[in-house]
Amino acid sequence: MSDLLHEIAQRLQSDYDFKPAADGKHLRKGRCPACANKSLWTYAASPWVVRCERLNHCAYEAHAKDLYRDLFENWSERACKAEERKPEAERNPHAAADAYLHHARGFDLAMVRGTYTQEQYYDPRADRGRGAGTATVRFAVANTWWERLIDRPARFGKKKANFQTGGSYSGHWWAMSGLNFAAPNPTQPSPVDALAAPPELWLVEGIFDAIALAHHGIAAVALMSCNNYPAKALEALRAQIQCEGEHVKEPMLVFALDGDKAGRDYTLRHVRKAQADGWRCTAAQIPQRSGMAKLDWNDLHQRGRLTDKDVAEYLHQGALLVAESAMDKALLIHNHTGRTEFDLDHGSRLFWFKLDMAAYSKAKEELEKGQEEGDKYLTEYQLREKAMEQSAVLQPIANCLPRALYYQRNEVTQEAWYYFNIAMPHEHLPVKGTFTAGHLTSASEFKKQLLHLAPGAIYRGSSAQLEHMLLQQLDNIKVVQTVDFVGYSAQHKTYLLGDYAVHDGQVLQANEEDYFEIGKLSIKSLQRSVHLHISNDDDGQDKSWPQHLWSAFGAPGYVALAYWFASLFSEQIRAEQMSFPFLEIVGEPGSGKTTLIQFLWKLFGRDYEGFDPSKSTAAGRMRTFTQVSNMPIVLIESDRETKSGNSASVRSFDWDELKDAYNGRNVRTTGVRTGGNETYDPPFRASIVISQNNQVQASQAIMERICHMTFHTKGHTPQSFESAKRLESYEMEQLSGFLLACLRREPEVLETFQTETDRATAWLLQQDGVHKPRLAKNHAQLLAAVIAMRSLMRMSEAQFDAVRAQIVAMAQERQRAISADHPLVQEFWEAFDYLDSIPETTIHGMLNKPRLNHSRDRQLVAVNLNEFVEMASLHRQQVPPLAELKKVLRTSKMRRFVDASRVINSAIKARSTGDEQGRAVRCWVFEVGG
Repeated sequence: MSDLLHEIAQRLQSDYDFKPAADGKHLRKGRCPACANKSLWTYAASPWVVRCERLNHCAYEAHAKDLYRDLFENWSERACKAEERKPEAERNPHAAADAYLHHARGFDLAMVRGTYTQEQYYDPRADRGRGAGTATVRFAVANTWWERLIDRPARFGKKKANFQTGGSYSGHWWAMSGLNFAAPNPTQPSPVDALAAPPELWLVEGIFDAIALAHHGIAAVALMSCNNYPAKALEALRAQIQCEGEHVKEPMLVFALDGDKAGRDYTLRHVRKAQADGWRCTAAQIPQRSGMAKLDWNDLHQRGRLTDKDVAEYLHQGALLVAESAMDKALLIHNHTGRTEFDLDHGSRLFWFKLDMAAYSKAKEELEKGQEEGDKYLTEYQLREKAMEQSAVLQPIANCLPRALYYQRNEVTQEAWYYFNIAMPHEHLPVKGTFTAGHLTSASEFKKQLLHLAPGAIYRGSSAQLEHMLLQQLDNIKVVQTVDFVGYSAQHKTYLLGDYAVHDGQVLQANEEDYFEIGKLSIKSLQRSVHLHISNDDDGQDKSWPQHLWSAFGAPGYVALAYWFASLFSEQIRAEQMSFPFLEIVGEPGSGKTTLIQFLWKLFGRDYEGFDPSKSTAAGRMRTFTQVSNMPIVLIESDRETKSGNSASVRSFDWDELKDAYNGRNVRTTGVRTGGNETYDPPFRASIVISQNNQVQASQAIMERICHMTFHTKGHTPQSFESAKRLESYEMEQLSGFLLACLRREPEVLETFQTETDRATAWLLQQDGVHKPRLAKNHAQLLAAVIAMRSLMRMSEAQFDAVRAQIVAMAQERQRAISADHPLVQEFWEAFDYLDSIPETTIHGMLNKPRLNHSRDRQLVAVNLNEFVEMASLHRQQVPPLAELKKVLRTSKMRRFVDASRVINSAIKARSTGDEQGRAVRCWVFEVGG
């Protein structure tokens, strides 16, 4: 498939700016993604692997299938195109399987032909329930078979392979067809005679690993799973060898399982069991770099890292893993590296090894002298080993095993941490936590932080030993990017949701080191206050809740759901449409507000309702507002009423704080402790939901930003009550898959918003009573959300019509609300009109003259607020607090506000004094008739 190599070469040159070398054999001077230097190279004719030539400082290496997964995804389609160019008689029915094994796995087909077949697999639940099929490469194993899915396996979720239903491979292994332990037959040569009666037998996990090792003359069998001990296969092997006689010896078993925790744990178990059964055993391990993708034997085969020198290193690493004591392990390291002082771990404990060279020389001299005097003869190697045992010092320095995993940094606050894994020698799970630079600079600080993170973990080494240990662990340590919120990161186009992340509609799970690997990106969230419990089990999700939501709350319930749904894309919507509305849910006690909101949160995997902004400080509100992205922030104001009815003593929240949140701008700026003048002003990334008993009373700017719904107890039925109880009884695990289902549809949802919002805005402006463009746009975004989630909810036409009618009614109601005066303003004018019209008693009788309006101009009203309060008190009229009144009087529409501090020649004073010039009074001035 020369076209595949051509596509890879083209992409490499485009993405990494490779330049052809003078010899024509290489591509060089590519930009390394790890160190950013122009040090990347590969072979021009076969650019399967790219490498950084800075071996001591970077050593980056990647296979083309890891860089360009889409080129290695659909082997049936690629093989079909290649076969169509051939005459029909020459076409290969197994072309897809051959292409996969040769190009995706790097195998010589001559070695494996006959061991596999090409088959088909279909899963009706794959590809988000649409069903999907794929070609497979199938291998027979014991009395069952195993097959690898080779056409776009991501459609099948985590499933990459498939076993025959009902079959079993327990106690058996898969072996190459030419592998045997009989004496070679010189009269029947075969291409695999090199594997006959091998001195070593490697036991690996996967079939492709066994085939890869066979390409390098290593006899290997596949256990199919790390927990499968091949007792039956070993018993059969021993019986076969015994039949062959003395000229065939039992091989050394080399357990070469994967380098992850499960592989290492089962290597130790299998080695101990095999030794108990009388087998000679050792192990082989691939060193795994923290933060890098796990490599297996097939990966090493494709990267050309199975030379004799490489294999010797893997056997050394395996010997270290199965060493029976810390001293045995220390001596292995010393013999392999020649170092005389170093740290090592054994049994999840940390030790320090030091070889006293003076004591070593003296011990060796005495052993040689004793040998001359008639002791048992020792070889030079045995002399050295015994002398080392007598002169080496092994000091325990920690009763645990701390390992630096990666470096994480907050670019805004300039704070940085090293993330450690702390393993304990007991059966406890490892503890993970952060160390600052200060914690790592001295043994005492390291000891305190270690004991703080892991119960009972104590470091007893010196600062010099700590520094020596960290020099190795922190060299070229992986860097992980961080965000300080939960939800959508616009910079990375990724949702970070606790244990899960979603990128381009693909759901990813955090790795063992608590971060997400998304292509070249490594990222995690530092936010720990918001806990999401999300289920990715489609089978465990309840599908009946939409009916109960409709029965309990009807169209308003679906509108609230649509807002929650749209909130998942609020950042993208604001980036495209410049704004995203607020939602207000108002209702009398018992109307179901809390039930609805808590249920909607369950759909997002959060056990939560909201927070009361009036009970928090400005700094506390800012932290709450920046904790999440693309999720609602629910403000609960339900306790704003007092028994006495006097609200003056109640501390209220200024809704104008939220004005900039509508457009996604920051709601508050704080300083950063950097010694400079840096500030922290994060954009508002979430959405706002307001839940309270009474409607928000605020400035017109805020009122126009709100989509309002009122819930009533009227209309509740026994059926709606039972549905509401059912909504309350749902477990979070039954519902939280809804969040991932929504995010998988991100591209389709955003396309719907892009095409439907303008159309819905124009349609709403044509409805009676809606003429404000901002109001129409806000409610059009709600309507677009309903349209986008129709397929997800399987909403009927009748339900959709009812929900659309509800949104139209909401827009009309909001238009009426912003066209009317603030309730406090209405109260003021009612009291003003009453007090101003009270007849004035004079010596001439009762006069119907204005008592509060100082204006001589019939088109203006001029009122001194202090006089107004004084007269209201005299006539026992309840009026709002003056401070609150002044805030809202400027919004007066019935009598349009003109000025808050105009000096008026008072008509009232002129009448009371009989002086036409009257007296100057400072007044608030309004136009009569609005």
